[in-house]
Amino acid sequence: MKNIIKKIFLFILTISILVIAIILYANYIGTKGLKVKEYKITNSKLPDNFHGLKIIHLSDLHYGYKVNSKDLKNITNKINELKPDLIVFTGDLFDKNIKLNEKELNEITNAFSNMKATIGKYAISGNEDFNNKKYETILTNSNFINLNDTFDYIYYLDQTPIFISGISSNLENKKNINSKTQTAQDEIIKYETQNQNDLYSILIMHEPDFIDDISLENTDLILAGHSLGGKINIPIIKDFFLEEGALKYNNEYYRINNTDLYISTGIGTDEFTYRLFNKPSINFYRLTNH
Repeated sequence: MKNIIKKIFLFILTISILVIAIILYANYIGTKGLKVKEYKITNSKLPDNFHGLKIIHLSDLHYGYKVNSKDLKNITNKINELKPDLIVFTGDLFDKNIKLNEKELNEITNAFSNMKATIGKYAISGNEDFNNKKYETILTNSNFINLNDTFDYIYYLDQTPIFISGISSNLENKKNINSKTQTAQDEIIKYETQNQNDLYSILIMHEPDFIDDISLENTDLILAGHSLGGKINIPIIKDFFLEEGALKYNNEYYRINNTDLYISTGIGTDEFTYRLFNKPSINFYRLTNH
């Protein structure tokens, strides 16, 4: 009887130690470091002058929980090592309930300013950034173009452009999502009609589940965030940590009709300050036309 009790005690002790070790790892180690996920995207619509285009996609810093100024400097240095042509940020820079002082806001601005792209830098608001004047000021002062519910033509080397548009968080700005995209869709159709050639189109957004509510007919590439890869990247268990807006689309890649969807698993954490088998990451895309 004593041997049985001893074995049960040792089993419970072992399990307890293992659980504590996993929790400590997920909190202190799983949330640190930076992984670069590289993807090649091929589409014949891409103009020759953009063949080889390099895009860095970062998302969901949630600055102030696990990401600090040192982490942000390391992220900036890694981005600059990769020498991107475009940088896109798909929202959630810092949470509404995080109070940052002027020094911290300046550190974020300096880091975003120091991110170098040969062509341009673009961003949209996540649900934590929406209607946040401090976020908008950081974008402006660090030369990011705010694409909330608007669009831009990108030119490089010659007069054949590509097109980029953005959608603000639909969890916060809950007007009909089609009304947010209609102007951009009309612009694409107008360009293709006038020029008699295809226009390669990129859409950046925060919550990927709203993709089902918009027309993808004229969209070739979508870059989104929000999901944080479920934070705990273990099958079945992951589903319990998914957020509204990323319940359906939360893996890294989907092909929806003729549209490529890539979802960044993000860098930071929200109030649940753990990441397991899901290191902080940025996405690095190389676009080709053959």
